[in-house]
Amino acid sequence: MQPTGDLRGDAVHVGGDARQRFYDSRGYGRPVGGNAIELSRVETAHLLFRGDLAGVRLASGADPVGFERFFVDSAAATDRFAVRYLVYADLRDRGFYLSPAREPWPGGRADVPDAVDVVAYERGSTPDAGDVRYLVRVVGERESVPAAGVAGQTLAVVDEESDITYFEAGRPDLAGSTDYDPPDDLTGVLLSDRVAVWGAPPDLYERGFYGQPLTGRAAAVEGIVQLSLVEAASLAADGSLSLSEVVDDGGRDADEESASAAAAVVARGRAVEGDRFDRRLAAYRDLRERRAVPKTGFKFGADFRTYLDVETVEDLPHSEHLVRVIAPDHAFAPRELSLDVRLAGGVRKELLFALVDDGAAGGGSDAGIEWLSVGRLTP
Repeated sequence: MQPTGDLRGDAVHVGGDARQRFYDSRGYGRPVGGNAIELSRVETAHLLFRGDLAGVRLASGADPVGFERFFVDSAAATDRFAVRYLVYADLRDRGFYLSPAREPWPGGRADVPDAVDVVAYERGSTPDAGDVRYLVRVVGERESVPAAGVAGQTLAVVDEESDITYFEAGRPDLAGSTDYDPPDDLTGVLLSDRVAVWGAPPDLYERGFYGQPLTGRAAAVEGIVQLSLVEAASLAADGSLSLSEVVDDGGRDADEESASAAAAVVARGRAVEGDRFDRRLAAYRDLRERRAVPKTGFKFGADFRTYLDVETVEDLPHSEHLVRVIAPDHAFAPRELSLDVRLAGGVRKELLFALVDDGAAGGGSDAGIEWLSVGRLTP
């Protein structure tokens, strides 16, 4: 005969041989003295659904209720109970021992962020051992997920049809090995939204992968490379690029003409792109400092694509990442995140986000960029 439980506060107390039956053998609940255990609501619902509990008394002296009544009561009493139950049950069916991480549960022995809902342990590992595999954060399709602090968590997104998609958020390794230092005597003209460099050395493009050569079948002029504004601003900040002229669609710009090359290009970038230009520039410079080569990701709906090891553009490898630059207070919409991850996976690239704070965007000494990778996961 299966045991029954008693709801006490937010936990269900089960006596008899509950410790041996549920905790010792299958990792459900937590011991509370003798052979008794307490179960969280999601654990209780799962055991009721499986028929391992005969029922739960919701109040002292009341008759035990089954899965349906307990599920409805829990959904009314507990935040986001339905979606958290779906994820818990799915991970249990995949063979994981789990610890609920919401109050009044401590998440087993794992020290977890407040946003985490469930701790999943390595297969074959019990909550007592504490060998954590996934810190699972349950998200409904219509909820938003703050980007800051999500690294290290597994997002379990439950859609409107109760299907679950798992995403792994981590900290990527962005150590490049591109060995190229640009010359310090480049001269260009600042046009409306790009910089044309005259007499550029071939290596600027061929080995450094800066800009795009201006070529044609019958070209009589060689050595012209067009730089994007972020490329030009970065080179100018390093002292590699000076400007011989500053023009825009309305003619010469006297204010920018008198500014330094770096200031002039940044001012133009802000004029054509707004404050977002500073964040993209900070991410671009950080990638270059890591010896990675960022190029435009426009064709993929991203800010950049990256190459970690460029020896020559004649033997260019596939780019490894797609990069989107965002503010630290950005919140992901699960549907948009799913689209970005799907697109990156479809072109065999890893999706990265650069969370650029105000110091980094302004080029301050305390500049901070948090790099975040997000990809599909099959637990």
